[in-house]
Amino acid sequence: MNGPTLHKTAADCAEELPGAQLEQPFGPDWEVYKVRGKVFMLMTEVPGRPVVILKADPDEAHALREQYRHITPGYHMNKKHWITLEGGEGVDKKLVRELVTDSYLLVVARLPRAERPVDPHTYGTGTRAPR
Repeated sequence: MNGPTLHKTAADCAEELPGAQLEQPFGPDWEVYKVRGKVFMLMTEVPGRPVVILKADPDEAHALREQYRHITPGYHMNKKHWITLEGGEGVDKKLVRELVTDSYLLVVARLPRAERPVDPHTYGTGTRAPR
């Protein structure tokens, strides 16, 4: 997957997530996606290379960096909790969508229950939360 496709795939996925909003608090070169005011994805270019920066579980982030050479520690973010994704071999639409959704759900899970736009434990599984 090339860089422009990476950004489009990530943005398309983020825009489908309940409560997600796009902001540009750092200027036009940075697209920042938030849910209830909390960042779950950033997109920019680092020396001409489009990148997507996402929140990730620390163990998962480590495993992803081991498995994919196009996934590195979070650019300008906490290296333990964030990853940077570049386009390249092995990076397909399915992986991008999974990582964007996982980042979103990690952030939603930390919100107060009353502020959550979805149940982070059942969202996307096809099951409903018990009433």
